[in-house]
Amino acid sequence: MDISVTTHSNGITELGVSGRLNMVTAARVRDAIQTAVDDNRGRVAVDLSGVVFLDSSGLGALIAGLKTAREAGGDVRLVRPTEQVELVLDLTNMGSVLKSFDSVESAYPHE
Repeated sequence: MDISVTTHSNGITELGVSGRLNMVTAARVRDAIQTAVDDNRGRVAVDLSGVVFLDSSGLGALIAGLKTAREAGGDVRLVRPTEQVELVLDLTNMGSVLKSFDSVESAYPHE
């Protein structure tokens, strides 16, 4: 799994995740979100367009990151989730908690 980090001029941190988001790699995503929050960048957009597999551990990492960001006054929003990711979100009813958007701009409009 690869994670790229882009900080936008409006203060939003975009994490580009690709590969398998599972038990082996979940801690890296959780740590990346934690780092963004620790650096006073609590508004995080996680681009999942490159994720080919998501399991419960990966989902747990996203939820833990959401909790961390919200405790700091921020948020985690999902961007461009793949069909497989959408299926997991639907099956677990987590789509209402982890909001999905078509772009970083639509995830954080006018912010």
